[in-house]
Parts: sequence; C-alpha cells; structure tokens
Amino acid sequence: MPEENTPIAANISPSEMEGFVARFQNLHGSEEAFVDSRLPGALRFKINLIGMGVVERSNVPELRPNIPLPAMGFNLGMIQCDPGNGASLHSHTTEEVFMPLVGPWAVTWLNDAGEQEIILQPFDCIHVPVGVYRGFRYVGEGRGTLLTLIGGPDAGKVAWEPSVLARAAAQGLSRNTEGEAQGFGS
Repeated sequence: MPEENTPIAANISPSEMEGFVARFQNLHGSEEAFVDSRLPGALRFKINLIGMGVVERSNVPELRPNIPLPAMGFNLGMIQCDPGNGASLHSHTTEEVFMPLVGPWAVTWLNDAGEQEIILQPFDCIHVPVGVYRGFRYVGEGRGTLLTLIGGPDAGKVAWEPSVLARAAAQGLSRNTEGEAQGFGS
C-alpha cells in the first residue's frame, strides 16, 4: 500500500512520454531574454527546458519552456554563448546551480574584497547561495553550453548589480515595474 504522500504512478504511453522530451536539435530559446542582453560581454542564447527561470521577457514565445510541464520545485535551462560572453552580475531570491556542459566557464561573484572568480570545467558544479551577486562567462573556444538550475516554482526576477541597469539604459533597455525588459522592439 503506498504511503499517504506518495503520488500514484501514471500509466503513460511511449508516445505520451515523448511529449515530455526536449530534443537538443529542436530546442528553442532567445538571445534577448534579459535587460543586459545587448551589453558587451553579455551576449548569450537562453534556453528554458523546464519552467521559465528568471527571464525578463515572459511574452516571447521562444522563451517558453521546451518541456511543457509546470515547474514544481525548480527551473532548468541552458545558456549558450561565444568566448568572453555570459551574464552580468545579478542575484536571485532563490538558489542557483551552474554546470558547464561544453567548455570551461568562469563564475564570478562580489564580496567585500571585490569581484571574485572561479573556473569550472565541464561537469564541475557550483551552488550559488541566495542573495549573492553572481555572473558567468564562457572562457573556452568555440561555442560553450552551461546548464542552469534555479529554485522554484517561481524563480522570481533578476536583481541586477546597479551598474548593469545603468549600462543597459545607455543601450535603450530598461525594466517595467513587473521586472519585464523593455526596449527590444516587437
């Protein structure tokens, strides 16, 4: 007899299960998911696998999750970019985990001594605590891929290090009161 909180296993056919698969060759995403997306060193392709993560353009169809399941306790995604690019310093109200899949990645963060950095090789893993200003940058050759895991189900919005928002404003990008990026056009 199952325990009281144990979910009943669903009888899912192989064709139904295929609806919960994100095939790498068919993944969709966007290069304009965040207010820093046009800043030098922040050019990247955001892919949401499960859940919306912390994107700032929730109305962009390409940013809808590739697997159409609701995120219950986490958001899973990937970032792809060329050398020298990644994400500007930001923080979250949830935990964040990074794991390089292709190439080495630098993970940066701020502390009282200034900006710090650690290099992760493929399949290394780092857990960044809530509230820490963090960023990441691809430091390999060719195109890199980083797996991202963010606590959920509602990952909230990004809190940018203040200079990031000023640099984005110089590019014509801002955020509205709901935290959605503006200035990309249609």
